[in-house]
Parts: sequence; C-alpha cells; structure tokens
Amino acid sequence: MLKKKILIIDDTQLMVKIIKDILEGAGYEVIFEYNGQSGIKRVAEEKPDLVLLDIVMPGMDGFETCRVLRGDDCNNLMPIIMLTAQDAEDDKLTGLELGADDYIIKPFNPRELISRVNNIFRRIDRNRQANPLTGLPGNIEIQLEINSRITRNEYFSVIYADIDNFKAYNDVYGFATADTAIKLTADIITDNVHCFGVVQDFIGHIGGDDFVIITVPECANDICAGIIRDFDLKILELYTEEDRKKGCISTTNRQGKEILYPIMSISIAVVSNMHRSFINHIQVSEVAAEVKKKAKTIAGSVYVKDRRKQ
Repeated sequence: MLKKKILIIDDTQLMVKIIKDILEGAGYEVIFEYNGQSGIKRVAEEKPDLVLLDIVMPGMDGFETCRVLRGDDCNNLMPIIMLTAQDAEDDKLTGLELGADDYIIKPFNPRELISRVNNIFRRIDRNRQANPLTGLPGNIEIQLEINSRITRNEYFSVIYADIDNFKAYNDVYGFATADTAIKLTADIITDNVHCFGVVQDFIGHIGGDDFVIITVPECANDICAGIIRDFDLKILELYTEEDRKKGCISTTNRQGKEILYPIMSISIAVVSNMHRSFINHIQVSEVAAEVKKKAKTIAGSVYVKDRRKQ
C-alpha cells in the first residue's frame, strides 16, 4: 500500500526536521520546501495528499500561499493544516476562511500532530466512501457498522428500504427527477430516524434506491411507520397533476406495448438479532433480502419484519 505523502512548507529548518521525523515515524512519506513560492511549485509537481503550511514566512506568507493553492481547482480536495506560533484568534480564523482544514499552534505535542493528520485522512476516506448523491455512508461503512454491533453483542434492528416502481419512474420522468426522488427519500428516512430513533442510529445508502437503517429494536416500528407515512404523502409532489389523478404512469416496452405502473411506494424489511444470532453482515443481508422479497409482493408501501427465531 502506498504511503500518504505530506508536504511541509516552513522556512525554519529545525522545525521542518522535527515535523519530518514525527511524520516519518508514523509511516508517512514527507517532502518539504522552505518558502511559499517553491511550495506551490512542489504541490503542482508532487500532488501531495496533505500540506502542512507555516503562517509566518518571509516573502509569501502562509496566508497568501494558502490563497494561491486554493485558487487552483486542482487543489480543492487537498487538505491544508496551518502551523503558527501565534496563538491569536484572528490568525486561526483567517486561515480557515482562506480554505485551511485545520490549524496547529507551535510548539505542539507530537501526538497532537499525528492525531490531527490521521483524523483528516480518516475523514477524507469516509467522504470518498459516501454516496455522492445523498452524502450518506456507503456499503463499506454499512458492513462495518453491522459487524461492529454484532461484535459488541448489542441488540439491533437493520431496516432495508427500497422504492417500488422506481425504474419506470426514471424511464418516464428522466434521471434528474429520479435523483430528486432518491434525495427526497434520503431526507424522509433521516428525518424519521432523528424523530423516532436514538443518537447511536446509523443511516446508509447502498446505492440507487436502496437504503439501510441500523437502530435499536424498540424504535424500528415507529421509524418504519413514519417513513411510509411521509413517503406516500411527499412522493406525490414529484408527479404531474395528470399522473396523480390517474394514480399511475405509462411507459412502452420493447414490443411497443403500453404498460401502466403505480405511483412509487416504499418496501421495507426489518431484521433483528433479538431472537436469532448473526455471525456477520452477510447473514443479515441474506435474511433481509428474503424479507424484502416478501414485502415486494404486497401492494403499496409496507414494512415486513422477520419473525423467524433462527
């Protein structure tokens, strides 16, 4: 696995050496420059994963260097941590306003430096795994969350939800409006989890029109009922008045035959370890798929709970 590359831009050789030794000891690849101009050039050449940027430097200071770096769209996603020996609120705010992601006051504890760098990389990794449409955690984090709760021997309910007749809606109304339906569903799910769930609840977006909620068993019914109530009401806003009155939309198959599809509804499967045990997320997913298949056979929005003991 490639090491993360960090660029230090600081005019003090001793400080560069101290930071370099700390970061290399933590497993990072470190490169450095002693002024803002050469630092900007090095960023263009090396494309580092993170920049540690001192504020007080002769010539081009850290603020101006940060402004130039953020002015190039190529560097928008590159994190910048400002380093300053001045414990002044204005310096911190100026750096953040210019686009810095964090700041560290010198002198600093080596553990603090490593923690801040590690935290930024963890946040970036989480953002990359999130669904780009809804911003919700994706498959990897969903799997980790389920496995974590199993390992901790916690009681939980996993709620799998997807939209019925979504493909037909996408075909008739187009992908842009279909994306609006996905985002609306994500908002509905989030609102109801916040309203009826607990602080530790988890919401994930598998992809497409498939969502996952992990909650405590006693909250599952209220969350599901709230999602169905809000979905059936709000989804109508995404249809034309004509289609709302008809209660369906029409599309043509490859043979040229007209097919009618009902207004979108939402099917929800609920799986819990209250009365059965699971080894990992794969088992949970397999049971949920069976339960969701049953839910799909019932017309309209519905939630179905797994009733089996083993």
